[in-house]
Amino acid sequence: MRDKLSVVKIGGNVIEDEKALDVFLTTFSKLEGLKILVHGGGKLATQLATKLGIESKLIDGRRITDKDTVDIITMVYGGLANKKIVAQLQSKNINAIGLSGADGNSIHAHKRPVKDIDYGFVGDIESIDSDLLTNLLSINLTPIFCAISHDGNGQLLNTNADTIAAEIAIGMASIYETTLYYCFEKKGVLLDITDDDSVVKHINTPKYNELLADGIIADGMIPKLHNCFYALQNNVEKVCLGDVSMLNENAELFTTLKL
Repeated sequence: MRDKLSVVKIGGNVIEDEKALDVFLTTFSKLEGLKILVHGGGKLATQLATKLGIESKLIDGRRITDKDTVDIITMVYGGLANKKIVAQLQSKNINAIGLSGADGNSIHAHKRPVKDIDYGFVGDIESIDSDLLTNLLSINLTPIFCAISHDGNGQLLNTNADTIAAEIAIGMASIYETTLYYCFEKKGVLLDITDDDSVVKHINTPKYNELLADGIIADGMIPKLHNCFYALQNNVEKVCLGDVSMLNENAELFTTLKL
């Protein structure tokens, strides 16, 4: 029987709230078995850019990453946010190690080709070094990834944290029984956006297509659910979406996705 692995992606709204972050990290620290955490920090990056007089440019919620912005996200994602999380986990007896995709050549990517929009230094992932991650897990280190990859030629690349989490889960799925968790402020996929308890508990492919057609899954949830089903189609055991409570063993109100 294969060991179980949890890959958990934490949303930016949790990172920015010190109380919410502490609750999340306490819960994450108690999650049984092997685990990997992935985080972003977009709003913190925007705040620092504003303080430094650098304009943040977003199109449909996606950040345009010029050279100045690469510096900003490296400072925030790879520095402030990552090391804050690592330090807090150490205080909770989790021997965490903070990583970007450049560290250990763990996440190799290429700069996104220009089509209709030039996103700048944004990375599309080519490979995950699952052997490196397996070695880290085997010596009881818990990897904490920020949303930065690299191209192998010295260039850091801003990379979507949801995508990084999905690709890590896929890369590890042949070695471990892998569950991918997307942890954010909502309790799961909601039938009614105004009712936080209207959670769709189980979604398979037909149900997903039905919710898309009905407009229940819309806006920012579309790329998130796309990542979910992409992971499932590539041997990830299951994907769960919800708030921090879903990481508790007796949790009931969250969304589970299976093919």
